[in-house]
Amino acid sequence: MPQPTRREFVAAAALTANAATERKPNIVWIMADDLGIGDLGCYGQRHIRTPNIDSIASEGMRFTDAYAGCTVCAPSRSTLMTGLHTGHTPVRSNGGGVPLAANETTIAQLLSKAGYRTGCYGKWGLGDLGTPGVATRKGFDEFYGYLHQAHAHFFYPRFLVHNEEKSPLPGNENGRRTSYSHDFIAGKALDFIRRNRGQPFFCYVPFTIPHLELLAPEDSMAEYRGKFPEEKPYVDRRRHYADQPEPRTCYAAMITRMDRDVGRILALLKELNLDEQTIVFFTSDNGGATRLWGEEFFQSNGPFRGHKQNFYEGGIRTPMLARWPGRIRAGGVSSHLWYFCDFPATAAELAGAPAPKPNDGISAVAALMGKKQRRHEYLYWELPRHDSRTGEFRKETPMQAARMEEWKIVRPAPDAPVELYHLKDDPAESRDLASKEPGRRSKLEEVLRAARTPPRRQTQPAENYWE
Repeated sequence: MPQPTRREFVAAAALTANAATERKPNIVWIMADDLGIGDLGCYGQRHIRTPNIDSIASEGMRFTDAYAGCTVCAPSRSTLMTGLHTGHTPVRSNGGGVPLAANETTIAQLLSKAGYRTGCYGKWGLGDLGTPGVATRKGFDEFYGYLHQAHAHFFYPRFLVHNEEKSPLPGNENGRRTSYSHDFIAGKALDFIRRNRGQPFFCYVPFTIPHLELLAPEDSMAEYRGKFPEEKPYVDRRRHYADQPEPRTCYAAMITRMDRDVGRILALLKELNLDEQTIVFFTSDNGGATRLWGEEFFQSNGPFRGHKQNFYEGGIRTPMLARWPGRIRAGGVSSHLWYFCDFPATAAELAGAPAPKPNDGISAVAALMGKKQRRHEYLYWELPRHDSRTGEFRKETPMQAARMEEWKIVRPAPDAPVELYHLKDDPAESRDLASKEPGRRSKLEEVLRAARTPPRRQTQPAENYWE
């Protein structure tokens, strides 16, 4: 075999040195709250303007078969941060203040050890003030937003939380509504990117839009006012949220306002010459909730059955977009089957960090790069019920679902009989094949039994300090 020339040896050494010194990619994960897959133009929405989010799809990759970690907020976020699906993840209830424990590791902690600056801006939901699950005790150098998810239901609160201190919002005292929390959260995320442009960073932006309550500033409402027929007021009979006389107008306005700030993040990355050093993801924490407040006009969950709070496709299938100029092919569409517990493994590979342990996820880097990708044997979800006073879970088989290739099993309610669907032929889950496919049903029922361990007791702080 011929030996390399000196010139070839020097060139190879230079490539090795460049690879060794190449900056690790910045990672930006932007997540909406209760946004349905059908709410974005790139997934078929015709009434709501989302040009900046759509540009992530046109300049990057759009996934058709991506899923949230759960059908409600806190367990889904627990899956995203820990890499453990809801059969194993620590927070499996949705009370709002159940914390991660001190010994439970997040992807932010792993990235911090790998040399990343880390910031979280928006809704955390995995540990309130005074608990070990506060974001700044779980690997984030900075946090700004809502720690408790019930606090995050309101867009004009008296304060947000900065790290572990209350940070007043000027203009919201004495019932006034002039400081829209989303705007402050977006501003802090932009500031984090500016301050940390000289080193690798992980910027986690879990926006609270478009979760109830339905409120948006007038400058966003004006764009849509009068455009939607038969607008009927939304009245919250529980008196929890503000009533909204123009719910369609407001819902569209909220999403377009969030889209504006996604555009600001993308523009800042270009301005700072970080575009080609940054991978940007956009998704939602679960399926859309519009059907919960009586709204079908926008078809938020596209062609899928169900919505937030159940395990039909509309409750867990989410938008998933990824953009990395020069690395991810522009305009790509992928049917790779993945979900939130894959994010920690994906981020760890991107950062050259060890994969999380324990871990139910599989890195999706190969799929992002358009290469052959290892696949899950199955995807699993559950949502057990618990007593919020004691933190104990009920002794019953929880609501569950699992997907194996094109087959999906659903237990729609605790202790209920299972249903079986073939998603390729029936994406709307309209034909239950459980009685016609007993062998397939038995195989997937075994997945439902084997995929879970009993959840730990879920306790949360008693004081609602924001009320």
